[in-house]
Amino acid sequence: MSNCYKMISTVASIAASAMLIRSTAHDFIPHEILHFFSSQIHGIRLHFSSQFTIVIQEFQGVTRNQVYEAAEAYLGSKGTLSALRVKAGKSDEDKKLAFFVDKNQEVCDDFEGIKVRWRLCCEYVDSSGNGYGYGYGNRIDMNASLRSEVRSYELSFHKKHKEEIFNLYLPYVLERGKAIKEGNLAVKLHTVEHRNWNGDAFKFGHPMTFNTLAIDSELKKEIMDDLDKFLNGKEFYKRTGKAWKRGYLLYGPPGTGKSSLIAAMANYLNYDIYDLDLTGIYNNMNLKDLVLGISNRSILVIEDIDCTIELENREEDKEEHRKQEHKVTMVTLLGLLNAIDGLWSCCGEERIMVFTTNHKEKLDPALLRPG
Repeated sequence: MSNCYKMISTVASIAASAMLIRSTAHDFIPHEILHFFSSQIHGIRLHFSSQFTIVIQEFQGVTRNQVYEAAEAYLGSKGTLSALRVKAGKSDEDKKLAFFVDKNQEVCDDFEGIKVRWRLCCEYVDSSGNGYGYGYGNRIDMNASLRSEVRSYELSFHKKHKEEIFNLYLPYVLERGKAIKEGNLAVKLHTVEHRNWNGDAFKFGHPMTFNTLAIDSELKKEIMDDLDKFLNGKEFYKRTGKAWKRGYLLYGPPGTGKSSLIAAMANYLNYDIYDLDLTGIYNNMNLKDLVLGISNRSILVIEDIDCTIELENREEDKEEHRKQEHKVTMVTLLGLLNAIDGLWSCCGEERIMVFTTNHKEKLDPALLRPG
């Protein structure tokens, strides 16, 4: 027992001496010299360390870092398993609860046998700001004056795995994080308002799914397989030099379930719907602008295309075309084809276009060709 007391006494004495030396050093040794020696010791420690760390800051200037956003979504699912504390939240745009790693918490991950460790670091700053941004490291965060803390993720791993982490793991986190975020977003219905898409949109609450859709089982499987093939076809479209888009024509008498099938497709893919009424479009230029304004991962729907507007046939002679010029609405078949299948249609990806009609035989052959 006496030996134990002596050991405790010795440790306490050493600790007190260390604190005294540190205090004396701060009082009598210039700060610049202390900082120099501290940085040198830190550099030596890093040199002999086997660990490598990547810092992923929340903001790049005034814009949010996409790698940070992807890591936040990806680690939310991982954090519920390995972190001691996580945050939960839900917005109007979310379908379910979203989880996030809490500050200063660590999350461990395993990628193809490589052990990595994530940590959410928070550095508090003066919220009053000085008008010139807050500097840290060799960079200046111009948006820091608007926040009370600067957040970043630190990704640590054995430095022998740098190539795999840079070339494989981080791209994987980007893809998974994006998929998780998009999968949790509620489907929205966009409509044209004053010749522009309604920015607020509407939450799409249609309950129809492929499980409840009254349709032939073989046809349902064929449609779902085709949608899955499209959804996973990024590399195929890139390799073949094609725009990543898909077109469907739904035809049949009223009440046969065309709109219900569109709802089931949107809920299955978790894609927003853009409902385009051609009667509200001013001209071909307005149509092109609307098509360009559609987001990726979406379904463009033009219902009753045979009767919403009198599309000019491509074979119509010039005299008839001049007669049409006095009309306020001048969306032509050629303008529609260029918007959905021309060069401008390549300005976006993961888009599905669905036309519906009660009378397939009335449509121009150009709208019926494959693709």
